[in-house]
Amino acid sequence: MRKQIAAANWKMNLTYTEGQQLLADILQNDLGSKDNHEVIFAVPFPYLIMAKEKTTALKNYFIAAQNCSNKKSGAYTGEVSVEMLDSIKIKHCIIGHSERREYFGETNEMLAEKTNLLLEKGLTPIFCCGEPLEIREAGTQNEYVARQLKESLFHLSADDIKKVVIAYEPIWAIGTGKTATTEQAQEIHAYLRSVIADQYGAEVADEISILYGGSVKANNANELFSCPDVDGGLVGGASLVAIDFIEIIKALS
Repeated sequence: MRKQIAAANWKMNLTYTEGQQLLADILQNDLGSKDNHEVIFAVPFPYLIMAKEKTTALKNYFIAAQNCSNKKSGAYTGEVSVEMLDSIKIKHCIIGHSERREYFGETNEMLAEKTNLLLEKGLTPIFCCGEPLEIREAGTQNEYVARQLKESLFHLSADDIKKVVIAYEPIWAIGTGKTATTEQAQEIHAYLRSVIADQYGAEVADEISILYGGSVKANNANELFSCPDVDGGLVGGASLVAIDFIEIIKALS
């Protein structure tokens, strides 16, 4: 049974004290995570150790970095390596978020390198893919996201790709208040799974969690997560509000 995941992406928000309080407000609730549920907090780099310490004793709670370098080490001022993340026992990392692609010019090739480094150290990549508005309006979103998967992930073995979590982001729905309809979300998630199945077989594809990452909120999580190929969400703004993210966690199927 593949994992059902509620992943919080704090992005560049919250002070250290605010982050501590948000975690405390969420973690004080006994959400009774099932064995196939995971809750992940992707926090800014300075907060990783603090967040790790707060969740270490809790079942099915994990801390993720929001990015990593595609280089092992060296003269790359300001970058954070996979080895550094591993050294503080961080086991998840978001890569390829649309903001990283758009603002920092990250390419599919770079993300393939990041994927390799993460898997070499036993970290779980949360690989983001998704199309901008002009691609959606042109009706070519399937080809667009398939290329992202193929160029960044399809060099992996079947055993390794099963270790990757995929997060589909309709870029046109991030921070805009727009959300893909339940039918649109299920359609593209099913398509992504079919692309993986064509390469690796249906059994492998059925083991990979695919999250929805476009304006997931407390009032739409139940409907989105009820889709058979939507295995949870990568949540931005709503993850910064304790009562909202708690409801999103509860919506996991």
